[in-house]
Amino acid sequence: MSLLVVGLSHRSAPVSVLERAALHLDAQVKLLQDTVAAEPATEAAVLATCNRIELYADVDKFHAGVAELSTLLAQHSGVGLEELTPYLYVHYEDRAVHHLFSVACGLDSMVVGEGQILGQIKDSLARAQDLHTAGRLLNDLFQQALRVGKRAHSETGIDRAGQSLVTFGLEQLSFGADVQEWARGKKALVIGAGSMSSLAAATLARAGVAEIVVANRTGERAERLAQILSDGDDTDVLARAVPMNAVPGELTRADVVVSCTGATGLVLTAEAVASAVRGRIAEGTPEDAAGRTPDARPGAADGPAHPRAAQAGTAARGLTGAADENCPLDLPAVQAAPGFSVLGEAAVAGMPAAELEQHAAWVDNAPGPQTSAAGLATALDPTEEAEAIAALAALAATVGRIPERRKPEPVAEAPRPAPVLFVLDLAMPRDVDAAAHRLTGVRLVDIESLADASADAPMAADVDQVRRIVADEVAAFGAALRAAHITPTVVALRTMAADVVAGEIARLEGRLPGLDDKHRAEITQTVKRVVDKLLHAPTVRVKQLAAEPGGAGYADALRTLFDLDQETVAAVSRADNDSENSKNRGPA
Repeated sequence: MSLLVVGLSHRSAPVSVLERAALHLDAQVKLLQDTVAAEPATEAAVLATCNRIELYADVDKFHAGVAELSTLLAQHSGVGLEELTPYLYVHYEDRAVHHLFSVACGLDSMVVGEGQILGQIKDSLARAQDLHTAGRLLNDLFQQALRVGKRAHSETGIDRAGQSLVTFGLEQLSFGADVQEWARGKKALVIGAGSMSSLAAATLARAGVAEIVVANRTGERAERLAQILSDGDDTDVLARAVPMNAVPGELTRADVVVSCTGATGLVLTAEAVASAVRGRIAEGTPEDAAGRTPDARPGAADGPAHPRAAQAGTAARGLTGAADENCPLDLPAVQAAPGFSVLGEAAVAGMPAAELEQHAAWVDNAPGPQTSAAGLATALDPTEEAEAIAALAALAATVGRIPERRKPEPVAEAPRPAPVLFVLDLAMPRDVDAAAHRLTGVRLVDIESLADASADAPMAADVDQVRRIVADEVAAFGAALRAAHITPTVVALRTMAADVVAGEIARLEGRLPGLDDKHRAEITQTVKRVVDKLLHAPTVRVKQLAAEPGGAGYADALRTLFDLDQETVAAVSRADNDSENSKNRGPA
């Protein structure tokens, strides 16, 4: 049998796919049961977190195992196999071990070095043990992964390479400011009372928030978490529990919201969030994320730009006015019209929009687009823009490409008020409607934005040391695994030798009926010593050879040379597995 893992994570799939493929607890249980019921697999474990879904199994056939595990993941996740397949990764034998050990050390986490994954691996193993889907291989593998993860955190500074997902999320929520300074005195609403929500609540309490309200579908768990927060020796926070139907009201009072539930649908809609901030947005000139007013933005002193509609994302320029001496086009000959978008300019210039940013063709004193009463640029009529493009394209066709003239002017973006409600969504699938990103006065950080932010996060030098630890542990585990594969064969060989000795002693007693007990015992011991000495060197050596890469064939060679019964070897393996599983699972 061989270890196989099939899965997808934030490294292989977009968050939108991970969100749809997320497995709730009942789905994980059914997936485990169906996996061990399938022909290629005898053991199974599921590791499902907010940014990964992985199915581990002990299989007897690689290709059949990959096909079966992929199909099962698709069935239970609800994402079609054809859609899911491009995002799946497969690891086999030593590579599968290496992958899990790397995951346990936090090397494969969205936030490198985070330690929450150890608890999730422990829960995954406990679930498989409770369902009796974890045999000797997966018990040994997951328990060793936990030891490797703990070793990495204790022997290296991997903790400095990253934070927990909660801490990282709060830092993103505060625009990278010191979390304690940012959180001090704020009122927090925590939705959910699971491990991630509890960690978020404890982190906020230590950061100095004034109040924490815990909402959960199970009132007892919310009360328990609120009591723990209130009784904490290292915090002085007012904590209380409320039912889920009180969330809309609490939302209007909260400054910070953290949500992480197991709900399959949205917990907070965009409408609910919008209602919560209505009337709370500050009047007057707002500040941007760095505390500057819009007039203090770079480039503002160079003169006003002509903003396009917000979705255009670039400054627009007019088509008429004094022609630049370096521009070969007779711009005044073109009928006067408001400026149009970069995409329109690119169509005229015959070059990509990104390149056109460095090849502006419009004059500075041309009339800009009309603005609304609120000061925002309005979009051009599509017909007018099409006519302007056609007119300029006719001129451009006679002179070729538009030459480089100047960089485009800075974009004058519509100012956004400073956030009054900070929302951290750590659930998968998401608890908070993604449309809340666009709400004025709301800052939403979710798994998708955390994935984007962590992609460029610096990695500490300790990561290299952890990788060496993982490599050493994988080699040791692989050697032990390969040695364990030959152990039943060696046991069967020694059992056969003992049977031969017993048979020969019985024959001797028949031929020498007058043999006394003392001499019979001495002869028996002598024969056993001879057999043990003959078998000692080859069995020790075959274990050493089997532990090396490529040593799996030595067990077959031993069975062939000594004509061992395959069923006898299998019986030894089953007995070992039953004994090991009973020890790991405890009483059924």
